[in-house]
Amino acid sequence: MTIIEIKNLSKIYNTGIVKVHALKNISFSINSGEFVSIMGPSGSGKSTLMNIIGCLDIPTEGIYLLEGVDIKDLTDDRLAEIRNKRIGFVFQSHNLLPRTTALENVELPLLYAGIPDAKERAMESLKSVGLEKRADHSPAELSGGESQRVAIARAVVTNPAIIMADEPTGNLDTQTSNEIMEIFCRLNDSGVTIIMVTHEKDIAEYSKRVISIKDGGIIKDELFKRTNPSPYPLPSPLSPSPSGRGLG
Repeated sequence: MTIIEIKNLSKIYNTGIVKVHALKNISFSINSGEFVSIMGPSGSGKSTLMNIIGCLDIPTEGIYLLEGVDIKDLTDDRLAEIRNKRIGFVFQSHNLLPRTTALENVELPLLYAGIPDAKERAMESLKSVGLEKRADHSPAELSGGESQRVAIARAVVTNPAIIMADEPTGNLDTQTSNEIMEIFCRLNDSGVTIIMVTHEKDIAEYSKRVISIKDGGIIKDELFKRTNPSPYPLPSPLSPSPSGRGLG
């Protein structure tokens, strides 16, 4: 099933002096269950594309269909609901609240959505990434890899259909990066669609498809067999995450 369809999409920023064409007439689709890496140099447009896919921005021209629904037709409240329930976000800087515990950070999306049993579900999500024993620690008491695991636990706690990961290993050493990518592989194997921005070829090799972008346009779209399994086992397996209902 096609979960993302982009047709002749462009994004233009008007600075008041010049118009910047961040994306130029791009088209592609992503099926449910794919693991896609988006690669490109700085200024290529990959972050702009990620923001549009993640419903953080809208295109200037063209169409973006998310689970068959044109995001231009959705209200701000509906877009916020999608970002909370249907899309999980993982960033390079983790974006954890510094004065709350790991457990409380993971709870937040559930509390915003008014989902019951938030604490229990948050703990289960931490267990899935092997961090239940660090639940009461603040981000300052966690390593970079542990903080990123908390961010992943927070991203998946609402059982989203899509995980958006923006340079998720950018600040991590090689072993920790491999451990984090193994978590993404397990999530993908359980049926979650993963879309990841990375500039590292060895990290992109964990995915099954690589879309390369340059100067706002797609220059290559390749399918891969996963060739970079992690040699570092995780403490506990991830449970399959139900895909839930679509947007309709």
